[in-house]
Amino acid sequence: MRGLSSSAAAALGVVALVVAVLGLAFAGSPAKLANGVQIAGVDVGGLSPAHAEAMLRSRSDALAAVPVTFVADGRRWRVAPERLGVKVDWAAAVDAARRQGEGFGPVRGFRRLHTRFFGTDVAPPTRVYDAALAYELNRFAQAVERAPREAAIALRGLEPVIVPAATGRRLDRKAAEGVIVRSLAAFARAPVGLPVRIEPPRITQADLAPVAAKARVALSAPVRLTDGSTTWRLPRWRIAELLAPPKDGASRLTIAGAGAEKYFERLAKRVNSAPVNADFAVYSSGVQIVPGINGRAVDVPATSQALLEAALSPTERVAQLSVETVAPERTTAEARGMGITGLVGGYTTIYGGESNRLHNVRLVAQLIDKSLIAPGATFSFNETTGERTSEKGFLEAPVIINGELQTGLGGGVCQVSTTVFNAAYDSGLAITSRSNHALYISHYPLGRDATVNYPDLDLRFTNDTGRWLLLRTFVGSSSLTVNLYGAPQNRRVESEASRLVETGAAMIKQIPDPTMLVGKSVLEEAGQPSRATSVQRLVYDANGKLLHDTTWRSYYRSEPRVIRVGTKKPPPVAKPKTKDDAGAGAATPVGAEDPAATTPPAATTPPAATTPPATVTQPAAPLP
Repeated sequence: MRGLSSSAAAALGVVALVVAVLGLAFAGSPAKLANGVQIAGVDVGGLSPAHAEAMLRSRSDALAAVPVTFVADGRRWRVAPERLGVKVDWAAAVDAARRQGEGFGPVRGFRRLHTRFFGTDVAPPTRVYDAALAYELNRFAQAVERAPREAAIALRGLEPVIVPAATGRRLDRKAAEGVIVRSLAAFARAPVGLPVRIEPPRITQADLAPVAAKARVALSAPVRLTDGSTTWRLPRWRIAELLAPPKDGASRLTIAGAGAEKYFERLAKRVNSAPVNADFAVYSSGVQIVPGINGRAVDVPATSQALLEAALSPTERVAQLSVETVAPERTTAEARGMGITGLVGGYTTIYGGESNRLHNVRLVAQLIDKSLIAPGATFSFNETTGERTSEKGFLEAPVIINGELQTGLGGGVCQVSTTVFNAAYDSGLAITSRSNHALYISHYPLGRDATVNYPDLDLRFTNDTGRWLLLRTFVGSSSLTVNLYGAPQNRRVESEASRLVETGAAMIKQIPDPTMLVGKSVLEEAGQPSRATSVQRLVYDANGKLLHDTTWRSYYRSEPRVIRVGTKKPPPVAKPKTKDDAGAGAATPVGAEDPAATTPPAATTPPAATTPPATVTQPAAPLP
């Protein structure tokens, strides 16, 4: 045993010596790259790192403008490295190749021996302009890619036909990126294939064969759609219009599409009925609820399913129309719960004027009629009517503009706003916004007129009754009534207006009149002074508790005193004749005077501002 161990140890020693000698034999110079090492497909074995880097860089620069041809699905594209901004780090590649043959003595030899027999190809680190690479990939993909075509069913008249499926193609972008970058960094210029994946369809002809058989049954005979005693017959061609055969990856028959939509639109016109809101009928004895009426509408999804099931049945080809009940926005129960049972308060004003003004009064009254005001909510005249425009039908009529009576769009609206104000006033409601007219109007209650102008001047009042309020307008031939209905509050309203006082004299406005002689004048309009008043309102509830104590002050501008003043000059006065006038150059007698210089001027009429003529009358002021 001892002899055997000695022999084995000697053999191992010999082997180790041989290995060491062999490693030393192939170790070569560490200053040279190992034989068998390649960089980007170029053999650099035996070269110094500096020589190898210089050679690779030179060859790379020479090929920077030389394109590589990429191939996919029979299409070809030529792309040069410089087009994608390709930059190769040859120094790093050479350093990686150098490390392939490094090591101490025999170790280096064995590593280089492995490289010599098996070879090593180092891929150099490469940078590329990402946006340019993405652009090229998109260009390749648009030319190569094709989505798979799913099998489908098409109708040729009344016969269903299966449209075959087809495979698709898709560029493997991730793999293609690597192929493109490596190819542009390499020195070869042979065509390079791009990786393309085949995409099979999800739905094939075999998948749709049973569906085609169902479509034939659906188109085999008419179908009837019933709604109580009413029946509609759908012939085969109509069923074909309603059917949506499977396509784009679908695998079921449905009733859908433009043909079905048009059919159900026509059916809805014959079947549907709009719901009617519950309403309020007002009488002198109180308010009655007009019950709401439910509407009905075709349930399209349910009816479509019923039609399809009937069409797919060889024998039971009758479908029941499915109808939904459509409740009104305000049901009868909701109307009762609003608590509108009687008159809370109201007011009537008398109106007149030209036809356009009467038209505007009726129009704006219609816009606010049937307004519902929730408990705690504020009614806004402007928000309810919106802007008064010609598009809404408003006409030109007399209206107060900047303190003067002029013609403007919507004249007469303030008749309605004043009536609404007084209805809320007498109802004892909280009035939060009110403005008086610029000019005093005598036929409204003193201090209780209300003007509006969209959007800045508004009339607002708040429903503080705790129940809903209904505003109704009633327009007669010469009167306008605004009533507020709700839960009668039995409020007591006490009102006291102060005396209308003058705050300034009327201005005098003179208008030149070329038809009257100078010094003559006529009173055109008597004018009015500026005035002011106020009205106080006390509101008590049914138990005598004071709810509101409000004073409204009104200030009215003056209306000018208009006088027409003559501007026509009088005719010249004739010169009296003398004896000497008969002879040429006759001298004026001693003591005589020039008549033109001595004739006193004609007497002038005193200014109309102080002594108006007795014949002047003041025209009646038109209604605003």
